[in-house]
Amino acid sequence: MPMSLTSDFIQLFYPRYCQGCQRTLVAGENIICTHCLAGLPKTDYHRLPENPVWQRLANRIPVTQAFAYLKFRKGGLVQRLLHQLKYNHHPEIGVALGHLVGREVSNTPHGWEIIVPVPLHESRRRRRGYNQSAQLAMGLSEALGIPWDESISIRTQRTETQTKRNRLERWRNVEHVFTVASSHSIQGKHVLLVDDVITTGATVEACGRHLLEHGARQLSVVCLAEAQ
Repeated sequence: MPMSLTSDFIQLFYPRYCQGCQRTLVAGENIICTHCLAGLPKTDYHRLPENPVWQRLANRIPVTQAFAYLKFRKGGLVQRLLHQLKYNHHPEIGVALGHLVGREVSNTPHGWEIIVPVPLHESRRRRRGYNQSAQLAMGLSEALGIPWDESISIRTQRTETQTKRNRLERWRNVEHVFTVASSHSIQGKHVLLVDDVITTGATVEACGRHLLEHGARQLSVVCLAEAQ
């Protein structure tokens, strides 16, 4: 049976659904349907060097570039995708969204040399089966042709959720929870730190500070989404 007919046969009996809206995916669509892709609330921050995310971080930590790709809204498409990624065991969503970000910025000058995801504590990573930020980093790496490494930054303490904390509480919650396990991998390099959502910036600030203290020459930050 020709491959196209085999695919059509499988799709007929085992339809695939969009992870954003649960509509049936049609030929040529994968993971996220065309309608949802078109509706993603992009920030275009990568075109604005001094965008709100960069401004949030720049007076606290030396960042070369910093941006979020999407806007996070409660009950919105981005929240649904992140919920599927983090809690319903769909790591492929992270890779797909990483590809999107990578393709979007591929023609933007950056000079990044290695991609490092913000780590999860090992107990949480084992329970989930993966680190969602690492899935984003993998997609970015594949799209940009830049190596990524999940083993460089380590979270040494498990912290409680940041959701209901103010900026100072968020910082105190993560100030001493990161370390660098492989400093030789970042020595003299422009490191791209990747996370899923940025709110106050406390997590990427704490993690990024350790990367700079352990030899990174420059630090840039890319987050999938910005929450207010």
